[in-house]
Amino acid sequence: MKAEIITIGDELLIGQVVDTNSAFIATKLNEAGIHVHQITSVSDNREHIFEALNNAKQRADLIFMTGGLGPTNDDITKLTLCEYFGVGLRFDPEAYKDVEYMFKIRGREVSEVNRKQADLPENCETLHNKNGTAPGMWFDVNNKIYVSMPGVPYEMKAILEEEVIPKLKKQFTLPTIVHRNILTIGIGESVLAEKITDWENSLAKDNIKLAYLPSIGMVRLRLSTRGDNKNILEEKVNKKIEELKQLVGEYIFGYENDTLEVIVGKLLKERNQTVSLAESCTGGYISHLVTVVPGSSSYYKGSVIAYSYEIKTMELGVDKDVLNARGAVSQEVVEKMASSVRKKFDTDYSIAVSGIAGPDGGTPEKPVGLVWIAIATQDKVYSKKCQFANNRMRNIQMTANTALNMLRKEILSTK
Repeated sequence: MKAEIITIGDELLIGQVVDTNSAFIATKLNEAGIHVHQITSVSDNREHIFEALNNAKQRADLIFMTGGLGPTNDDITKLTLCEYFGVGLRFDPEAYKDVEYMFKIRGREVSEVNRKQADLPENCETLHNKNGTAPGMWFDVNNKIYVSMPGVPYEMKAILEEEVIPKLKKQFTLPTIVHRNILTIGIGESVLAEKITDWENSLAKDNIKLAYLPSIGMVRLRLSTRGDNKNILEEKVNKKIEELKQLVGEYIFGYENDTLEVIVGKLLKERNQTVSLAESCTGGYISHLVTVVPGSSSYYKGSVIAYSYEIKTMELGVDKDVLNARGAVSQEVVEKMASSVRKKFDTDYSIAVSGIAGPDGGTPEKPVGLVWIAIATQDKVYSKKCQFANNRMRNIQMTANTALNMLRKEILSTK
């Protein structure tokens, strides 16, 4: 079945609000075996909504809408749908109970404006909203399904997952879609593609599609296939993943929604080991990634954010003469930072980073994007010189990803 998503709201078109709803809906529909082939955003305008609906019904079996269901005058979706389908409004007592409940838990009385939230198009089935006052609506018209949901993300998500998806599965026989994501780091998209050309070409005979999804320093490979038997589909995909591991296994760090910080945390936890950090150019960003993981207190002891020469000297014992002679962005300095912070916090491992994040501060000898990363263990200290680009935030993220991957590989290399 083909689906189309229409997001409604002036705030989307002026960039005031980022549309996350369509991505969530597309993900959930795809998991249910429904192909989304177009996403459209339109303003809070009757003619624009009419045009989007007319276009969508020519292409899709299922049309999903979000936005414009609030109680204020600029929320016109409900009345526009009444006009579009040529129906009036009806009062839904059950929907009104939901509205009453939302106001009751806030200690307020239902106003006349909010009472109108329970006025719904005569030809819709009500989709109950347990998290807000605007009900969702399900229309079955001329063999097309139209679903209208609130634009508030957490309200929309609950309606979609709890009511819409189960209703779709009950009403239609949907195919099984299997996706697997293989996460790689340390290899560019074009080089990766060259290494796996023959493997990629072999996917067609098993009706498996491959997508390259690059991000900062990483490439996600997504394998997709569809059919009737989930077990057979998964077996085919898993076989291809095993073949891929033989080709580029050294670059694979995880699967599905894994992150480096979670993987590193699991490895440290399994081995009852600890880590500390000394950050300069990243300003605590790596520490943030590490500590955002629940349970990180069991393996993360602390960090020194040594942004200035003075802190590098006072807190990490970096020699002033070395700093003056070699500069903060150097192998000697970053390795000293790593060894000192490991000893300072008495950890099994440490990471240290020092670089020129930009956009200023670079020289011909040390351009913007130059970063040194060091790893210290109880037995050794070693470092890596990296040359990233000239975008400050991208350089910080690249440094963090590279550093965490170096630590991951170090942990795995020791028994």
